Order: sequence, then structure tokens, then C-alpha cells
Amino acid sequence: MTRQLELNNIFVDIDGTRIIDDVSFSLDSGDIGCLLGPSGCGKTTLLRTIGGFQQPSGGELLIAGKQVAGGTTYISPEQRRVGMVFQDLALFPHMNVRKNVGFGLKGQSSKELKTRVDELLDLVGMQRYANSYPHQLSGGQQQRVALIRAMAPRPPVLLLDEPFSSQDTERRVQLAHEVREILKQDGITAVLVTHDQFEAFALADHIGVLSKGQLRQWDDAFCLYHTPADKFVADFIGEGVFLCGNTLEDNVIQTELGTIHGELNAKVPAGTLIELLVRPDDIIHDDNSPNKATVVSRDFRGADHLYTLRMSGNTRLLCLAPSHHNHRVGEEFGIRLQLDHLVVFDRDDMINA
Repeated sequence: MTRQLELNNIFVDIDGTRIIDDVSFSLDSGDIGCLLGPSGCGKTTLLRTIGGFQQPSGGELLIAGKQVAGGTTYISPEQRRVGMVFQDLALFPHMNVRKNVGFGLKGQSSKELKTRVDELLDLVGMQRYANSYPHQLSGGQQQRVALIRAMAPRPPVLLLDEPFSSQDTERRVQLAHEVREILKQDGITAVLVTHDQFEAFALADHIGVLSKGQLRQWDDAFCLYHTPADKFVADFIGEGVFLCGNTLEDNVIQTELGTIHGELNAKVPAGTLIELLVRPDDIIHDDNSPNKATVVSRDFRGADHLYTLRMSGNTRLLCLAPSHHNHRVGEEFGIRLQLDHLVVFDRDDMINA
């Protein structure tokens, strides 16, 4: 595979404040990456740096194998030919769909322009709306037009700056799936910025979790969820809590829910006070278990209930149980842990969020 985007030790300082701190990652041709993190973590600044709208203070940035920033080199945004899809979509209201999509196709014959625009309209099922204006389209249709307009010149990299932020959660995930399919069909390399992990899971091949300008982990969604690199990632990705315990020996932990055996994510000496990451799907509803927990709150999710539970020692846990187990707030029921891979962190090793 061809390396399409590469960041090597990128730093960005703005007005004397470090915004991006030694970030490195790469994407091969056709890959989709995502910069994920809370507000103020630096993800939009990093996206602007890739696009050329923000100059890095240090490091090297390459697009399609060509250095565009680093040392004395700095290539302007227009010369990078990077595509951009913004939060507000920025469609031209006085142009119909066809003209919006073809706007960036300069220096092509009318036949070439028509062929590319028709190809993209067919790709997103918008051919019958070719002569419609943006105000005549739904939000999702406008989203598709903005996307294919940015894709039309076949940019080496396409940047998406929280393009689904105006949509509700369910619609954002649906749009992310649709956009992923479109990008994959056209072979576009892309980088998405979002604070929504489910949107990131639906769209990206690789996800980078950022905190305070640092890239905490660059991985796929499965590994971020099941093998987080540090406590910040573990806490930010997915729903979960940390259960206090201590290690008895290799791969054995003592907790309020009893002794747990399983493969640890790191070698921890016996007697170490730890925090064990417990996801809602790790807590099994079991009426025969001697471990009882009281329902503090519940969230009905159709097929499941997400219960917030309190143990006798005041420890709180989350439990995802089939909705036919219908327990009221204040009720008590039995639970057990079902864990094979144990993700633990030293209790004293607190990560700054």
C-alpha cells in the first residue's frame, strides 16, 4: 500500500501555548482515520495543520510522499489540494446540485466534468436531484452533496471537520456508515474529526484518541475498546467503571466481587493495588450469584436495560442485561463478573484527563 498521509513528531504552539504535542501517525492510500477526543483536546488544530491552515512548530508532514511542512518547507493549503468538508457544509445556495459538485473541477473539458459529476451523483443516489438547490434538500442529502463536492477533484486526502455534528446521535452513526461506503468505493484517503466515539467506530479504519494535544493511542476500534493503552483511553472509550482490587499472584485479582482469574494486560507484582476496567457487558445478571447489587438507575434500550448498580461496599457498576429482566430502582439482584482479558491500571498511576 502507498503511504498517503504521514505525520512525524508534529508540534503546534499558538501564542506560546502548546496545542499539539509530538503527534505521529500515518494512513495508507484508501484508509480512513479519525481524530477522537473531548472538546479542547487539539483535534481540530491537528486537522487544520494537515490542511495547511495552521503551520506546525516542529516535525514533518507528508502528503502522497511529498513533504508539505517541516524544516524550511511549508506548502500552502491550495497547493496541497486537500479536500475539506466543514461542519456547516458551505454549499453555494445560488448553485444547483450539479454546479455545486462540479465547482472544484477546474481545467477539465465539459465532457470530463459531466462524467465525473454524474459518477459521483450516481455513487450517492442523487442523480434525480441534480437540478435541485440546497434549500430544497434534506440535511442528509446536503451532507452527501458536500461530501462528493470535496471528493470531485480526487484529492490526495479528504478532511472532515465534525460534518455530522448538527444531526442527532442515531442519524450521525447512519451517516457515518454511508460516508464510509462512499469513500471506500471511490478509494479516498480521509481523516475525520469528532468527539463521538460511535461515529468514529462506524467510519474509521484507524482511530487516534487525543488528550491535551497528545495522541494517547492510534488503533482500530476493537483494540481501543478491549486493550486501551492507558486509563484516559479506557475511561473515554465505551461505558465502564473501575473496580478496585489487588493482585494476589500472576493473573489473579481479588475484588469486592471475589477472586478473578484471567490474562492481565500488563505484568503487575503481587500485592499491587489496582483498578480493573469493567464494561457493562462484563457484568452478568445471575440470580444464583451470592454477589448482590442494588439498582440505582436504569436506562431502557429496547432489547436491553443498562443498569447502574451499587454494591454493598458502595462500589458502582454498570450492567447490560436483557430487557425481560425488568428490575425497578431500589431492587436487588445477583451479578457475576465474566472477564477473560483483565485490563488493569496501578491505582496510583492517575492519568491527567
